[in-house]
Amino acid sequence: MTLTPDTIAALAVSALREEALLTPKPGLVDRNGRGSHPDMTLAMLLDSADSLFDTFADLARAGSEEPVGQSLRNRVGLLGRAGETQMLQTTGGVNTHRGALWTLGLLATAAGAARAETDIFRIAGALAAIPDSAGAPSSSSHGQLAIRTYGVSGAVGEAAAGFPHIRLNALPTLRSSLAWGETVERAQLRALLALVATLDDTCVLHRGGAAGLSWMQASARAVQRAGRFDSALSRFVARVQRRRLSPGGSADLLSGAIFVDTLSLPTTVSAEEHAHADA
Repeated sequence: MTLTPDTIAALAVSALREEALLTPKPGLVDRNGRGSHPDMTLAMLLDSADSLFDTFADLARAGSEEPVGQSLRNRVGLLGRAGETQMLQTTGGVNTHRGALWTLGLLATAAGAARAETDIFRIAGALAAIPDSAGAPSSSSHGQLAIRTYGVSGAVGEAAAGFPHIRLNALPTLRSSLAWGETVERAQLRALLALVATLDDTCVLHRGGAAGLSWMQASARAVQRAGRFDSALSRFVARVQRRRLSPGGSADLLSGAIFVDTLSLPTTVSAEEHAHADA
């Protein structure tokens, strides 16, 4: 597969659409309904995903044209803010994909330059660790408030660390499930649960506090261990709905995992290939 900017953008949009369509999900919009988001619909999420194609293509192009550094970081920030504006225009002001735009925007930028999957996480992490010259995002956002209140790393910390929850939880679960012969949808649901069980999700913290997060993680682990996966997942979804919780951060990372998996890059490249690329 030739990873042109348009190819990368198409895969990023497809990942967002697959996450939206995945059913049933705990507290999240899916084919069954709005979850814990009365202001969103599935059609809105799909339109929002489609609206970000040009942004992802521009980000991938930027990643292919500039090395990691302040100039590229500033360009990524500018393109990301333009993409967010487009998203909000499409949804009538509803924040459908701000977190996913951060995650997939960094990964798409990295994909523009990557020769192997490990490069994706290395480049994205290095970019995320560079402050945007335009300034930090609003400190009053739900995510920032949760970070300050509960001392968690949040989306920026996850990205700067090279997306460990994608690398170590979501992708291995997704791929092992597929290797066992499970359907793509079942594998993606298992990957989502692997994220919910381990991520200090600021979206859950915002709605449910530390107790809500602890319950969410323990419940996801119980579903992972259950002998009857479908029935256990259905009970979990119903309980999350009653508590009005939403693992939005886990959903964003699931989109990232789906995206990286569909890039189909080699896990590593040889030293000779690296030397050729650096020449």
